[in-house]
Amino acid sequence: MGGFGHWKDRMGRTRTILGEKVREALCSVLPITAIVLVLCFTVAPLPVDVLLAFLAGAVLLILGMGFFTLGAEAAMTPIGEQVGTHMAASRKIGVIVSVSFLIGVVVTVSEPDLQVLASQVPGIPNAVLVGAVAAGVGVFLVVALLRILFQISLRWLLIGSYAAVFLLAAFFVPGDFLAVAFDSGGVTTGPMTVPFIMALGLGVSSIRSDENAAQDSFGLVALCSVGPILAVLVLAMLFPASGAYHPSPMPQAADSRELGSLFLSAFPEYAVEVLKSLFPIAAFFGLFQVAALKLKRKKVLKILIGLLYTYIGLALFLTGVNVGFLPAGTYLGRQIASLPFNWLLAPVGMLMGWFIVRAEPAVHVLNKQVEEITSGAIPGGAMSASLSVGVAVSIGLAMVRVLTGLSIFAFLVPGYLLAVALSFFVPKIFTSIAFDSGGVASGPMTATFLLPFAMGACEALGGNIVTDAFGVVAMVAMTPLLTIQLLGLVYQRKLNRAKLAQAAEDEEIIDLVY
Repeated sequence: MGGFGHWKDRMGRTRTILGEKVREALCSVLPITAIVLVLCFTVAPLPVDVLLAFLAGAVLLILGMGFFTLGAEAAMTPIGEQVGTHMAASRKIGVIVSVSFLIGVVVTVSEPDLQVLASQVPGIPNAVLVGAVAAGVGVFLVVALLRILFQISLRWLLIGSYAAVFLLAAFFVPGDFLAVAFDSGGVTTGPMTVPFIMALGLGVSSIRSDENAAQDSFGLVALCSVGPILAVLVLAMLFPASGAYHPSPMPQAADSRELGSLFLSAFPEYAVEVLKSLFPIAAFFGLFQVAALKLKRKKVLKILIGLLYTYIGLALFLTGVNVGFLPAGTYLGRQIASLPFNWLLAPVGMLMGWFIVRAEPAVHVLNKQVEEITSGAIPGGAMSASLSVGVAVSIGLAMVRVLTGLSIFAFLVPGYLLAVALSFFVPKIFTSIAFDSGGVASGPMTATFLLPFAMGACEALGGNIVTDAFGVVAMVAMTPLLTIQLLGLVYQRKLNRAKLAQAAEDEEIIDLVY
């Protein structure tokens, strides 16, 4: 009876935590759902079957995010921390380099967003693109972990990396591939990769005893976003641009049964896709557990249950997004771009960007870790607001690109230059978090709703989808670099003001005493 009672209590706690995660997801998804409803009942009417598919997708999205965040906490984060700690504790550079490269490749190949992007890129075979991007992440994950161990400045690594990126892009790469290359840096840091890589950084930094160790655990996502950009730029020089992007068909359902069958028929496909994505991570953990970790059975069981929750969550999430959200985004973009006042694309995009980043699963993981590492000095609410501002601005600028056909370089070059300049004036922790936030903000919601929205608009305007619509993910990845560092300036100013006030108070007390 005691064992049954303990199991019952555990199930009760799990249900309570899952309920909290689902409520968080509900708060994240409801605003974007409300925006779409307002638009479809006013300036951009949707077909009934597309609208109902969108609403059903929203329900699956909420449930999927709830299960995913629960699973990430129970499995992905502990695996990353355990592997990172054990690997770094070995003190063998060869072990750290080989294992971290393998982790980077395995986790990247497991990233669903990368598979989606690869199928849309013309001219490069899917397997070649995925393999090159995975190798890029592996190399830069090695660099990122060695940076933590040897206490190398993140700022100078980022400056050198992005200098190489922009030089390569400006002088050697065909213009058709620029937007795709920068988008690839965003999609590789999605819901599968971010919890694992961030936890890995915490594990590696834990063997250091200095006061900056925890702060140095940030910056892994930032560096791992550079590898894919360089990989695609190199591939662009080897493969000529060819082919065209074909948008996904709109859902068509004569009644509720047909609508249900749309989701039921799609679910097995995404369930298999997520199974393929999670299997390399589970296999890697199993091998590492047998060879080195030797965790207790209870802990291993908890991680396996967490992987199951992650699997269920991502399968539901991808089904809801791809069957319901993606077609609605494409259709809405088309409808608004066809209006006489199509300038509405920019403010509508900004409004969507403000709310949609709150629905990104990886953003919740980042906000929680930032709050924990800084002991509440950087509240999750301030992080969330800063990211929302950044993404809203980026989507507005992306819509300006769709309307005008301006080169993505016109936005990325000054944006990154300003981000690098700010890094010399803000506390280092804010620079690390800002560059991590850029990769985290550009997750599955961006790739599967905002990118189709831009594509639909570009198609209606007769623009070049590859050069004008692609790049949305890259824009979303850039602007948080500025807003989070500006948050750092505000934080630093408040800290300095508090120190001055404290010094003045201390001086007053001394004057009174003497």
